[in-house]
Parts: sequence; structure tokens; C-alpha cells
Amino acid sequence: MLNEDNHQTKRSYKRSGLAFGVLGAIIAVFLVTTVFQWKGISVSINTNQPTAQADELNLSDNPNAVTQAIDETSKAVVGVSNIQETRQGTQKAGTGSGVIYKKDGDHAFVVTNHHVVANSSELEVVLSDGTKVKAELKGSDPLTDLAVLQIDSDHVEKVAEFANADDVEVGQTAIAIGNPLGMEFAGSATKGIVSGLDRSIPRDMNGDQQPDWQTQVIQTDAAINPGNSGGALINLQGEVIGINSMKIAKEEVEGIGFSIPMNVAKPVIKDLETKGQVERPYMGVSLQDVSQIPGSVLQRELNLPTDVTQGVLIQGVEQGSAAQKAGLSQYDVITEIDGNKVESLMSLREYLYNKAEIGDTVELTVYRDGEPMKAELKLSSQ
Repeated sequence: MLNEDNHQTKRSYKRSGLAFGVLGAIIAVFLVTTVFQWKGISVSINTNQPTAQADELNLSDNPNAVTQAIDETSKAVVGVSNIQETRQGTQKAGTGSGVIYKKDGDHAFVVTNHHVVANSSELEVVLSDGTKVKAELKGSDPLTDLAVLQIDSDHVEKVAEFANADDVEVGQTAIAIGNPLGMEFAGSATKGIVSGLDRSIPRDMNGDQQPDWQTQVIQTDAAINPGNSGGALINLQGEVIGINSMKIAKEEVEGIGFSIPMNVAKPVIKDLETKGQVERPYMGVSLQDVSQIPGSVLQRELNLPTDVTQGVLIQGVEQGSAAQKAGLSQYDVITEIDGNKVESLMSLREYLYNKAEIGDTVELTVYRDGEPMKAELKLSSQ
């Protein structure tokens, strides 16, 4: 993956004594154990969304359907405690939720959110009966906000079933199970509907107050609160349709929560469990959006034509990387990849991670000292 993923925090670079600042700005969104703020959040909407079918609606007429669904899944939903080192010793830094999805011999596996386990020195899972077990972090992925833990299977009674993502429809019943506000309210369940599919939520991955990735989510009005992160969003069959992750947290907003759908989560979970990471195409560059750089600097220092206002500036090239082998240099500006416009770092990532694969050779349009040129780059793994 691009090495700018986690290393662009409020970075600026200098050339001829000029510092290119990072412009920022943000609306409040909860990553439900932590608060991030984004100004002008935009949610992409697919208006061609399937709606709940008759069989699901008929099932919802059963007064016991919700209770049965919760009974089916609740024992597979656990608490996840993030324990960190402090000057006073180790202490619990936060609590989220998780879902036991697999039991294999002496081990069981739990999926939760990346932000639930971030910066932990120890992890502890609290089972539905209150039993506390140590957990090992198998892998964590900031882009999808997913993590996988391994625990001892001795006390595991129930494993959750994942739903087929193609069967999830707008209007169907959605039940969120987790631990809002910590273990005091462990196993809480809230009910609503699936409000929307294929939502795209911009996320600030590095704290520079600029969106640099879009998370694909299910929208629901089932109440999701701090501590619900990593818990299950289930259907009336008790199957997990999503992993709860965030909500819009504005005073004037009510009932807009988000869950990572299983078509996104399943391949990530598999990679984290077996490889410890999600392997993505890697270029070996650090980048900054051209839109964050003053126009006068673009023209005076980079000699960019006045009509080039979008793209990504290469701040640095890693030694021995695919980018170096392709002849890319610091201060080059990438404007296209395989004929597709590169409007921002986010659009470049989306192309690389969704349409390209490790080993592919991509063609880049690059401006160097104001002149366009082509470069062929063979994508590697990190």
C-alpha cells in the first residue's frame, strides 16, 4: 500500500524557503469509541437500492422474531477492552465490542474495529457470561477500520453467522448488539431498519483534517453509541449484516449510524486472520494533494500550467521502491493513472486498492518542471 497511509500527519515540505501548508477542515462523526470531526461531510448515495422483500416483511410480523434473532446472536457478541501502558502502570483506555465469528480447535476468532484496539499494549475480551480472556491481535487495518483477535476457545459457546451481503435490502429490520458506554450495559440491543446501502463516508486517517479515504458502509437508524464499535448489526435471521463502526454526531442529527457491510468485511477478516495484514498495491511514495497548495506556489515553484489544479504532489520517494524504479522524483505531480484523472490522494488510493492488483503495471501521467511525461510503474506489495 502507499506509505503515505499513516505517515502524512500534518506534514509540510519546503522548497526555496517556502512551506506548503496543509489546509484543513471538518462535521462531527463518531467512530464509536472515539470522536473525529469532519467539516462538510459528504455521503455518496446509490439511489438504485433494493428494498425489503415480502418474506422479510412477513417475518417481521412475528412478534417473537426480534427476540429470536437476538437470542441467536447475542452470545457471540463480546466486549473488547483496550489496555494501555501509562505512567501509573497499565489501565483500561477504552471499551468496544466484537463478534466471535469462528471457532477452530483451541482458538476462536473475534472481529472488531481497528480504532477499538489501536495503541493497545494488552487486549482483553469479555464474553457474554462475564468471563474475561486475554486476546492476541492477529491483524488490524486502519482503512477498513477492522481488526481480528484470537482468544482461547474454552469458554466460547456461540459463533455468529455472516449474512450474504447481496440479501441486505433497504427497509429490512436491523438490530445492533453491543456494549454502549462500556460493559455496564453489555449485550444491549437496539432495533431499526437498514436506511441505506453503498454509502461512502470520507475519513481522515492521519489527523490532518483532510479526508484521505472513503469507507463503504450500511446506514441504519438502529441506535449506535460509544462502546458499540465492533459489535454486530444483524437481520431477523440472527445473521451478521455488518460490523458497527460509527455514527454522525451532530446535535441536529438523529438516527444515522454506520456499519461495515460483510462484502467489504469478509475478505479483510480473512487476510487479517491468515496474514496479519491486508496486502494492497504499493508505490513507495509520500504524497500531498495539489489542492492543498497555494496556486502561486504551484506555478512559481513547480511550474505547473494554470489549468493543472488537481493531482498529487510527490513529497518523497522510497529507496528501492516501485516508484524509484519507474523514475519518479520528488516534486513530480501525478495527474492521471491508466487514463483516469487523479483528483486527490483519495481518488488515487481508490483506483489502486479497488481496480488494480499487486503485480499490475500502471501508466502514470506526471508533470515535472511543468512538462507532462508518462511513466510505467509495476505495483509491488509493501
